[in-house]
Amino acid sequence: MYSEVIPHTMPVEEVKAKNPAALILSGGPSSVYEDGAPALQEGLLELGVPVFGICYGFQAMTNALGGTVAATGDREYGRTKLEPTDGVLHEGLDEHNVWMSHGDSVTEAPAGFEVTASSEGAPVAAFENADLCMAGVQYHPEVMHSPHGQEVLTRFLTEIAGLEQTWTASNIAEQLIDAVKQQVGPNGRAICGLSGGVDSAVAAALVQ
Repeated sequence: MYSEVIPHTMPVEEVKAKNPAALILSGGPSSVYEDGAPALQEGLLELGVPVFGICYGFQAMTNALGGTVAATGDREYGRTKLEPTDGVLHEGLDEHNVWMSHGDSVTEAPAGFEVTASSEGAPVAAFENADLCMAGVQYHPEVMHSPHGQEVLTRFLTEIAGLEQTWTASNIAEQLIDAVKQQVGPNGRAICGLSGGVDSAVAAALVQ
């Protein structure tokens, strides 16, 4: 899957112009109730694009959709037992460890969302809405300490968002080459900073 990292401050119209196949809302250290805490741009969840929330992104998504995020006092950090109950993301998975890092917890899922997992400190540790193609988890599936995390991410992208895993680096190579040619021009010159390391040495050889 091809992906880009963008700031949460990007206007919705710019996000829409990128024609995204899906959106993943990342984690972060803030509380959704803090002054100045990162918030979803108004209209982002109305683009009709599949959305997956992770940790703080899960809470920001919950808050924006009318669910409840609360400071329960039950902080979780490190390996934590997750109890899957249902849903696509954790289908066939029994209780297992995941990597948690949160103070606030989702205590009530937004209307129309099915709670699909819980932990001791997070009564709503995952939820899904198949009709909206939206889902989220309180834990971090992107780290190796969540052994089924990659599987969960893949299930969101392929089974909930309905995407195909067809992208390779070669898909974008020609686009990058064309972009450099346009920027440098037919008679322009490009400077390559060579540190002596493998990466820059290979880049310099290719440019030459």
